[in-house]
Amino acid sequence: MRAIQVSRYGGPEVLEQVEVPAPTPAADGLLVEVDAAGVNYADTHRTDGSYTTITPLPFIPGSEVIGRTGDGRRVLAPTFDGGGYAELAVVPAADAVDVPGPVGDAEALALLVQGLTAWHLLRNSARLSPGESVVVNAAAGGVGTLAIQLARLFGAGRVIAVASTEDKRKLALSLGADAAIGSDPDGYASRVVAANNNQPVDVILESTGGATFNAALGALGGFGRLVTYGNAAREGRRPLLDPALLADHNLTVAGFWLRPALQLPGMYREPLAELFNLVATGKLEPVIAEYPLAEARQAHTDLLARRTTGKLVLRP
Repeated sequence: MRAIQVSRYGGPEVLEQVEVPAPTPAADGLLVEVDAAGVNYADTHRTDGSYTTITPLPFIPGSEVIGRTGDGRRVLAPTFDGGGYAELAVVPAADAVDVPGPVGDAEALALLVQGLTAWHLLRNSARLSPGESVVVNAAAGGVGTLAIQLARLFGAGRVIAVASTEDKRKLALSLGADAAIGSDPDGYASRVVAANNNQPVDVILESTGGATFNAALGALGGFGRLVTYGNAAREGRRPLLDPALLADHNLTVAGFWLRPALQLPGMYREPLAELFNLVATGKLEPVIAEYPLAEARQAHTDLLARRTTGKLVLRP
């Protein structure tokens, strides 16, 4: 089968299309003919060896696929150990979810990692209450484009999008954001407060890290919550927080990682079913960018250069 393989750690240049033997599923696995594979920012960390755990070489990237099983089921499933960037992939049978007919392949992929992340950020980490203000950093990305829409559906009083370019800010506004501002850490807090009618905000969803993380703390009001779920700035797990800084304004900083969340009862299939229904009924519209499998290197290049919007998908 055709697959994209990493034989040495590095940037997008190490992604190579190769012919490899088809995988053989164990008793707890399903062999899936891949219709589409999702591209995630974590894939770029695995490729360059900077992920939380080092993936042994050689490996096939890709942590989610949608495709057909031998008996004709159309299933969506995570492949957290890799293997998604290929014509065939083995997925955990227990995690394979049948996809409703009205939901397209790329739409379904947008809901697995990005959709569930946005859902959990708002529902469980931020515990958004109706009427509260929400700031979505990286608003034109896969999580951001869905978080804007879900925040509105979940009753947010005001949604403020943060994005790096005018086109991305226009996209955020078209998805339902009330205001859209630039992402430069300098002046971040003052821009956020101004966009919230000169009031500090209740919730910030933050995936950049570094200077942006520090700046975001200054935009929170009393009992405000900042949820950190990424490190796009690649500045490491800094800064360390002074608890007194949080106590001064009764602030909360929460961390989120999808993989362990999915192991908890009711945190995988149930919210995914809700997201499927929102897409099927036209209430939630994932933003999609598709690439042929052979152009995986270009997909990673564009993602790292922040040229992309929405969910990136590879088609074998």
